[in-house]
Amino acid sequence: DQPGRTLRQGDDSVMTSRLAHSPRRRAFTLIEALATLVLVGVVLPVAMRGVTVAMQGASRARHMTEATELARHKLTELSVTSTDPGSLNGSGDFGADYPGYTWTSTTTDRDYGMTEFTVTVAWKAQGQDQSVSLSSMFYVPSATSTTGATQ
Repeated sequence: DQPGRTLRQGDDSVMTSRLAHSPRRRAFTLIEALATLVLVGVVLPVAMRGVTVAMQGASRARHMTEATELARHKLTELSVTSTDPGSLNGSGDFGADYPGYTWTSTTTDRDYGMTEFTVTVAWKAQGQDQSVSLSSMFYVPSATSTTGATQ
């Protein structure tokens, strides 16, 4: 073919020769389609399992963060408002703001007049009981202690 040449009605041989040498579109064969389906069938479940594991990890991290903050707030609240260590023992929930979370507080006498105060926040996730505990130590002066005055 020469550039700039105009085709006339009787030049069918030029058109036929161009079509004969043009690249053909090729369809997928049955083997290629089956191989693709097998590959998708193997990769898709693995990818979905990875997404599931990632979502479970994110959920656990969110619950642990919330529970730790709730325990910290409850530990601070109870230790500031209570004057008697015995009144620190109790339990409850966090109301409508944090449904599904419950708390328990306990005190344990330790050596040297120290008392351990523990707040445990519990919740249920994926059918299993989960919890986080925070503790603090404080000194409770006894009624028999002296003020350091000497005679």
